[in-house]
Amino acid sequence: MHRLKIIKHSRACLLGAGLLCATAYGQQKRPNILFIMADDHASQAISAYGGRLAGVLPTPNIDRIAAEGARLRNCFVTNSISTPSRGAILTGQYSHCNGVYTLGDQLDPAHPNVAKELSGAGYSTTIIGKWHLGTEPAGFDYYNVLPGQGRYYNPLLIEKGSWGSGGKEHEGHSTDVIANLAIQAMEKANRDQPFFVMCHFKAPHRSWEPAERFKDLLADAVIPEPDNLLDDYDGKGRYAGLLQMSMEHLNQRDLKTSIPQGLPREEHRRWAYQLYMKDYLRCIAGIDENVGRLLKYLDDEGLAENTVVIYTADQGFFLGEHGWFDKRLMYEESLRMPFMVRYPKEIPAGTLMDDLALNIDFAPLFLDYAGVSAPQWMQGRSFRQNLAGHSPDDWRRSVYYRYWMHADGAHNVTAHYGIRNHRYKLIFYYGQALGMKGAVDKPVEPDWEMYDLMEDPKEMRNVYNDASKAEIRDKLKTELLQLKRLYGDEDAAYPQMKSIAQQYYW
Repeated sequence: MHRLKIIKHSRACLLGAGLLCATAYGQQKRPNILFIMADDHASQAISAYGGRLAGVLPTPNIDRIAAEGARLRNCFVTNSISTPSRGAILTGQYSHCNGVYTLGDQLDPAHPNVAKELSGAGYSTTIIGKWHLGTEPAGFDYYNVLPGQGRYYNPLLIEKGSWGSGGKEHEGHSTDVIANLAIQAMEKANRDQPFFVMCHFKAPHRSWEPAERFKDLLADAVIPEPDNLLDDYDGKGRYAGLLQMSMEHLNQRDLKTSIPQGLPREEHRRWAYQLYMKDYLRCIAGIDENVGRLLKYLDDEGLAENTVVIYTADQGFFLGEHGWFDKRLMYEESLRMPFMVRYPKEIPAGTLMDDLALNIDFAPLFLDYAGVSAPQWMQGRSFRQNLAGHSPDDWRRSVYYRYWMHADGAHNVTAHYGIRNHRYKLIFYYGQALGMKGAVDKPVEPDWEMYDLMEDPKEMRNVYNDASKAEIRDKLKTELLQLKRLYGDEDAAYPQMKSIAQQYYW
């Protein structure tokens, strides 16, 4: 954990961690920044990360960014659900500081964000595609965004100047349309002014509807199953088996066919998994193709050398691991974000970064490349030096996570927070709605999980009650409290959390 003065909640939302000034880089021409983000694109479905799907659907264009730049192996989300993650990326803050806790929250247009900072520093700022933060985008010179989740085919997009309208229909598949608009935005950019373009794809969000040209892709393939597809949750915490996000919970819209009745659990999972994964990967094929178009545009226009290109997703996603789809949990597949970045002037090709990064670090990173110091209200920290091979000695050794949307009707995930370092993970399921939008006031008894990621990388055996891990467990609990204090998330506003801590924490 990087060294920061321990501060009270009232100040934690205004103070950032390890601010980096970019004066060392300030003499060179400031780069353009192209930030490409998919929705729910798991690292397991990017061939640069290897794994069981790499040979089934390679992603050569996305992989190119990593091959010509860097790939992060430990990039994590702070709250694994779309709207809160997008809020964290824009503000560099945890949910309790930016006010975006759940899918029901909106980002206050008056709240500071990185687009405002970059605009003030002379960048042209644009966002295209999925916004999903409810209110009108603020800080962007231009936007053309999907209303809400948007739709896959012939999407409506709301252009700056027409907020409050239903949007204008654009013919085609959303992935193609969004890439087209992002390229147009770069074409229109003033070449004497650096640009910051956020290209946010809707795909591969549920219900996984690919472009027509990909609908027969993988038709005859058998998608490799994860080893724990048939997980029965024995050895996990008490709430893993109550989730409503297994293959059995996929519906007719998801699978594009009627659901057979009476199938044994094992047979149902395997049947649904194949249908689910084929449409998911077909959506990925469209993204990879369009990432190739974006990179070609930069090449053709001579912009590649001086453009920072980033590819990521708003969080991880389960692709059948533990029998699940969706995200929300602090398990690896949900917690881990893919992240690759190319900047030829500075990042050596083929760089691998193992330092622990968070989505609240993205905004400080953008600013660092722009030659702007991160403002004190940002809680993240630029990892520009890390990418260049000069990781600071005081870089964080652990990360803090919190999911707030307790027992929502669709997935029934128990509210929890936790800590992860390079080897261990400790999760506290506190089980309270705390008045959050979309959460259900259905308290449950708190529970703990702990995983040794070296001995058990697939998180199949909860070792919380393992006597041999007791000393490590207690150290993690102490450090977890330190992280909560560090980030100002000590639950002072929720009296019930104090009694829960007294009864269940130690």
